Amino acid sequence: MDHLPLFLRVQDRRAVVIGGGAVAARKAQLLLACGARVALIAPTLGAAARELVERGRVQHTGAPFAPEQLLDAVVAIAATDSTALNQAVARAAHERSVPVNVVDDAEHSSFILPAIIDRSPVVVAIGTQGCAPVLARNLREQIEAALPARLGALARFAGRQRARVRALLRPDLRRSFWERFFAGPAATRLLAGDEAAAEQAFGQALERARSVTSPRGEVYLIGAGPGDPDLITVRALQLLQQADVVLYDKLVGEEILERSRRDARRIFVGKEAGGCRTAQERINQLLIEHAGRGLRVARLKGGDPFVFGRGGEEMAELVRAGIPVTVVPGITAGLAAAAAAGIPLTQRTLAQSVTFATGHFASDDALNWDALARPRQTVVFYMGVAQLEHIAARLRAAGAPAERPAAIIERASLPGQRVMRATLGTLCRRARSEGVSAPALLIVGEVAAADAAQALEHVLTGLPGAA
Repeated sequence: MDHLPLFLRVQDRRAVVIGGGAVAARKAQLLLACGARVALIAPTLGAAARELVERGRVQHTGAPFAPEQLLDAVVAIAATDSTALNQAVARAAHERSVPVNVVDDAEHSSFILPAIIDRSPVVVAIGTQGCAPVLARNLREQIEAALPARLGALARFAGRQRARVRALLRPDLRRSFWERFFAGPAATRLLAGDEAAAEQAFGQALERARSVTSPRGEVYLIGAGPGDPDLITVRALQLLQQADVVLYDKLVGEEILERSRRDARRIFVGKEAGGCRTAQERINQLLIEHAGRGLRVARLKGGDPFVFGRGGEEMAELVRAGIPVTVVPGITAGLAAAAAAGIPLTQRTLAQSVTFATGHFASDDALNWDALARPRQTVVFYMGVAQLEHIAARLRAAGAPAERPAAIIERASLPGQRVMRATLGTLCRRARSEGVSAPALLIVGEVAAADAAQALEHVLTGLPGAA
């Protein structure tokens, strides 16, 4: 971020707007809506600005701008049609440490004005750091349409109840109480306009919360998807926002971590290939320890927790410890990589089944190589780059032909994604020459051929129902 989002209190404080046109009038009206005492500096006034002056809404100075007019100002806005004058206002404001906004000139502004959704006291501000104000307005329209009209009433109701909750509930119970309230029947009734029913439901919920002797911890096993933050599920985001502690793996990027609660404790528990068993045991211990203290713990894994993510082991340990577990599936890397490369994992005439296999073998016979080498199927190897030569050799030894298509997708769904197509006979040489490295995923099967789509189209023309 180039700008720190802030909500500045301007009520009963002096704000200066330089300019007398329609834009200046709009800025003055915005400041008036926030309770500011607005001084309008302009030798000439347009219709909208003149109306504000005539109604006594603003204090008007008809003299040209002078730096001393910024005395005691909490903010200044330059909104004239003169670039030189606007820049002079900015210089004077900077010299006096007065925050200044120059309309349509982010370079000379010390702050920018966002697109605003007003459900007071709930206020949503949307900014693009001056790059695309029309985009900010479009986003405002989309978000505003999704927000309840009585959202402000809900916030005011909660504000009136805060002292009551503080007096009756221990600090470790308050956050979870408020989260249940905003998702519960009291909030629903208030948004519907029935404040009496909301008050009754709130009191009942508060009495139930008082009877809790200790907070109840829980664990969320969350699949973070292949890496692209836009591919994480809505449910995963909801639980990340609730979690007090986040245990995350190596493949979980910073952009996804940033979507967790800002005050949540983050603990890195990533393991490299071949990590010893005690590393997983330590993760299990951390999950149990934090949940046992009544905390909500998010176990954030790349891909899907139940696809080569050891989520089953962690869930079993938590169940044995009597800790509630919620599993949130994620888009596993095999699906994401195939989609990113335009490779259909199953397709009529080419592949009737798909198998997910790990490239990290507990033993050389951990996989049924004869089955994996059969034609008319797709095999997806996770974490297979380090064992690439071994995988290719075992498939060839089990009967897979050298010309069987294969593809390696490196950094699937992430910036720098790369797709390398080859055959089992040329795969290892190509990977070495092109410097393929983890994270990468290997797909073997006819669907991985560069001309698979064309071949499929040719075959489908002979099928019943084809055009």
